[in-house]
Amino acid sequence: MLVYSVAVLVLLCHRTASLAAASKNSFSSFVIHFSLLFADSILLSFMWACSQAFRWRPVRRQEFPHRLPDPDLHEWPALDVFVCIADPRKEPPTSVASTALSMMALDYPAHKLSVYVSDDGGSEVTLFAFMEAARFARYWLPFCREKGIMERSPDAYFASPDRCGDSESQKMKMMFDAMKENVGSAMEKGCVTNDFTVSAEERELFDKWKGFVRNNHPSIIKVLLKSDEDRDITNTPLPNLVYLSREKRPSSPHHFKAGALNVLLRVSGIMSNAPIVLTVDCDMYANDPKSPQRALCYFLDPSLAPKLAFVQFPQHFEGLNKHDIYGGEIRRSFRINSYGLDGLRGPDFVGTNCFHSRHALCGSFSPSSNLTNSKAPYIGFIGSEPTMAQVHDMAACDYELGTKWGSTLGFRYGSLVEDYYTGFRLHCEGWESVFSDPARPAFLGDAPKSLHDSLSQFKRWVVGLFEVAFSRYSPLTFGARNASLAMGLGYGYYAFRGIWCIPILTYALLPQLALVSQRSLFPKASEPRIYLCAYLFLAAYGQDLAEFVMSGGSVARWWSDQRMWMIRGVTSFLFGTIEFALNQAGIPSQGFNVTSKAMEEEQRKRYDNEVFDFGIASPFFILLGTTAILNLASFIAGITRAAVIGIGVLDEMFVHLFLAGFIAANCLPIYEALFFRSDEGKMPRNVTLTSIFLAGLLLYVGGFLFNTY
Repeated sequence: MLVYSVAVLVLLCHRTASLAAASKNSFSSFVIHFSLLFADSILLSFMWACSQAFRWRPVRRQEFPHRLPDPDLHEWPALDVFVCIADPRKEPPTSVASTALSMMALDYPAHKLSVYVSDDGGSEVTLFAFMEAARFARYWLPFCREKGIMERSPDAYFASPDRCGDSESQKMKMMFDAMKENVGSAMEKGCVTNDFTVSAEERELFDKWKGFVRNNHPSIIKVLLKSDEDRDITNTPLPNLVYLSREKRPSSPHHFKAGALNVLLRVSGIMSNAPIVLTVDCDMYANDPKSPQRALCYFLDPSLAPKLAFVQFPQHFEGLNKHDIYGGEIRRSFRINSYGLDGLRGPDFVGTNCFHSRHALCGSFSPSSNLTNSKAPYIGFIGSEPTMAQVHDMAACDYELGTKWGSTLGFRYGSLVEDYYTGFRLHCEGWESVFSDPARPAFLGDAPKSLHDSLSQFKRWVVGLFEVAFSRYSPLTFGARNASLAMGLGYGYYAFRGIWCIPILTYALLPQLALVSQRSLFPKASEPRIYLCAYLFLAAYGQDLAEFVMSGGSVARWWSDQRMWMIRGVTSFLFGTIEFALNQAGIPSQGFNVTSKAMEEEQRKRYDNEVFDFGIASPFFILLGTTAILNLASFIAGITRAAVIGIGVLDEMFVHLFLAGFIAANCLPIYEALFFRSDEGKMPRNVTLTSIFLAGLLLYVGGFLFNTY
């Protein structure tokens, strides 16, 4: 850290001196050197300094669940599980139902376990899927216990053909296939018709969707299973299962996922009021049924419990191809950096796989009061008339008006990344968190397997992170004061992630234009200062590679990860920065987008074969194509000039050639899609032509800029 700091300081001093000299020459010379100084200030100073928070005191923990007290002799705290779904077209209801079934099958006392499903898409098919899942649970849960199954999502379990070797497993798979067929048929029809219902009560329930509009409808809450009444086929109590679609009106803000989670907090506070709350994404199923017991190791530790806000498990993804070409596991954010934060005040909340303390989220708030003291507290039985009347009131879209929900209570509003913002605010309030990363992943889910979806997801994150970075709760000021300097820097690294677009674009364009114009911006290969550039590059990349591999990653996946970092720099980070700036200027943008969990068959085949998919005419791909073509053209021009003029060109322009060649090597999948592929995943013709035109335009402008250099 010390040596690298000195190297950065020397480089910045040189850049400053060059800028001072350039200011006496032409305006274009000043612009070029200022751009390099600004890029180095961000890349090698600010962002590097923030990243050191993760390396200061990394911690790895191990739990011993077998030491927990026997739940038959000592009461374990109750557990509420929240599963959120936003769009049934992108989040298939059957897959979401499988996730909920895996949560119901956790190794936890059934009378202490409640699963709540928030359907923000307001889909009757989603409710039907969970009604089918409630019926299937009577067979699936005892099957899991008897077989000792670890993957308790039926979707994941039956994905392997060797799981149906005995008659009982075959029967269970037939039941699950029948359930999927029923839900699939309803999905195709777009509604639940009479032939899908088994009683007049069910028919009456689905009649509520007549005249139903997704963003304009009353709340619908249905208790599908009650632990004190419902039993499985072995006469064992089943966990509570509750479906909820909160009220929505066009005139009332709904605050996206944070709003949905806060409704679940209030409703569950009335129905079950468990002191521990598990939040999971709809595609994240339980891969280890004992994960709640690992969390209890911390919540029942008297030295940790009073100040423990949440226990965060990492996100692990199944179905990634061998080299993870889209960097979908996001290893640095979800694992490596979390070890570092765990040595400070704790990891950040990543939105899923997290066990929360209800007290940390709600404080001394009584779940049945909206802070106006106008209602008497009431904790009722699940499904009773007084309880249902009260929870409908709490799911109303105007319930939070005049309250502190979203500001100091519950999940926090004010950012599209409500998980990051909520964890940050809790840490600033004095709470701590813990990172648990057992050898067997506690949860498994799906990462975006489309390049466009992956880039769009990161763009949304950048917008939400900037909303925190440029608020009065900025990590660099508010966080450093109220948590610690190191925590402020760590959170600041994420909050300002979007500004990576500045150094990445600068180094992807400026040295290449200088190479074509034969204007040197860096020291010659024969000069001693070249060792400074080499050290800064090799030390940064070498440390990144070492940390990636030491955390369990492979070299091939690291290459994909650093390539995606550059790709996001000229797409997600840039467009996210622009969208945030437009939002601040009062110009509306897209807002919240749900990442699709569904894939077309051809798209899946390309992904499995590790072939990049560029089949959409997206502005993302225009910038990628432009950058790739410019670097290839400049590299060819530099090599050609060296072959014609002599070795002196290599000496003078070595760093420029290296940068152009390094970026071109990372762009090989882009060149293939631009010029050589004929499948549907190739770069669309209009994108290719636009990219060629823009690359030519940049070369022309660069020539003019450097001619006056």
